[in-house]
Amino acid sequence: MNQNVSLLAFDLGAESGRAMLGTLIDGRLELKDLYRFANRPVRLPDGLHWDLLHLWTEMLNGLAQVTKLPDTQIASIGLDTWGVDFALLDSEGALVGLPYHYRDSRTDGMLDAAFARVPREEIFAATGIQFMQINTLFQLFSMVQSQSPALEVARSFLTIPDLLNYWLSGVQVNEFSNATTTQCYDPRQGDWAYDLVTRLGIPPQIFGPIVQPGTVIGSLRETLAEDAGIPQVPIVAPACHDTGSAVAAVPARGEHFAWLSSGTWSIMGAESQQPVVNEQSLAFNITNEGGVDGTWRVSKNIMGLWLEQECRRTWAHLEGTQDSYDELADMGAEARPFSAVIDVDYPAFLPPGDMPERIREYCRVTNQVVPQSKGEIVRCIFEGLALKYRWVLEHLEQMLGYRLDPIHIVGGGTKTAMLSQFTADCTGREVITGPVEATAMGNLLMQARALGYIESLADLREVVRRSSVLGSFQPNPSSAWDRAFTLLGDLITRY
Repeated sequence: MNQNVSLLAFDLGAESGRAMLGTLIDGRLELKDLYRFANRPVRLPDGLHWDLLHLWTEMLNGLAQVTKLPDTQIASIGLDTWGVDFALLDSEGALVGLPYHYRDSRTDGMLDAAFARVPREEIFAATGIQFMQINTLFQLFSMVQSQSPALEVARSFLTIPDLLNYWLSGVQVNEFSNATTTQCYDPRQGDWAYDLVTRLGIPPQIFGPIVQPGTVIGSLRETLAEDAGIPQVPIVAPACHDTGSAVAAVPARGEHFAWLSSGTWSIMGAESQQPVVNEQSLAFNITNEGGVDGTWRVSKNIMGLWLEQECRRTWAHLEGTQDSYDELADMGAEARPFSAVIDVDYPAFLPPGDMPERIREYCRVTNQVVPQSKGEIVRCIFEGLALKYRWVLEHLEQMLGYRLDPIHIVGGGTKTAMLSQFTADCTGREVITGPVEATAMGNLLMQARALGYIESLADLREVVRRSSVLGSFQPNPSSAWDRAFTLLGDLITRY
């Protein structure tokens, strides 16, 4: 095995994007942060959109950074982004409108409207995906309901990473891990859920060919290569869904572990060799999304650090200065524990807005002590997240029939030690944290695997272990967590 190869990953998240250089040397992956840029949605008269042209320009700026590195030639390029959002293209391959943001209000009420056409049970049986109004299926259905002219002229459907891969390579394909997030894919048939989308009035012909993670889909377009001053290197589809890449880089050794990708969203799950689509997974609203090597991510989305991010943004707007996340965590550590319990997935917490006031209002409505200070609100968020992690963990175990231990947390949320310790204490499991850059590492190492430098998923995870500093949090369970967990269950049932 050649032990020295450099690769380029574009990792685009809901708040920011970056270009990362990864160099595989003697079984270790060394990372270099080349370029970072903001990802801010834009609100137009017709709704909330992603500024894809800005993101594309910044990706090209990141690509240009490669030529500034002495004696470095990249062997390939791969990218990952968030799921569910998409672009429609016309017969010439041009965008039909600017892609919408999943937090746009056009999907309000779409679940009930869709269920009036196709029963909830039948949608789940065909897709195995948890019901969230942000899902691609309901975004497309909202266009059917509004009789959007974009659907009439659309000839191709591409998720966001598929679109960017098309702009990089000139090749239109849909990558498997991201396609499975759409709720338009049938995991048991291994293809698009054509019957379902047709029954909902969505044109089935817009859905194109699907490729597996680790596929070389083409080469960097000649004009882009010339502009950047680099060769026409292969464009690799790693796991193009950021969680798919992150889970590939979970440094686990056994099989029965839980993983938790912690960032703007938290996504918690287990790795399975087959999707779990049955009455129990429907009742628990558990999702089945594709992973690498034929694995499935049996998991559930949790609102995540979005609540803290929106609180921080609101406080900065009101005060004119912005506290760091470390400062907010310190405030939370000083606050009184369990002053109130929130269900972090309460629907009112989904849209952008005054999150501190929404949390206070939730506590008022549920007849609890209303948190006032920043520290009280941050602690309420962190405790709420840990409690929801336990709720999801117990439902996963009930459904799978075995204990999940330890919990591997990857992503930016691992920087918040208090939340990791809360998770250990609340669940009674060891929590192993790291790597922070799991998504970029999974992206880069899947590229290396596509080029023949890594042989298996087990070998890939061994590289991650050798390349990372991991943390360990031992549980300190208490009856206070149990009481709070009982209250959470009551809140989920009642509200």
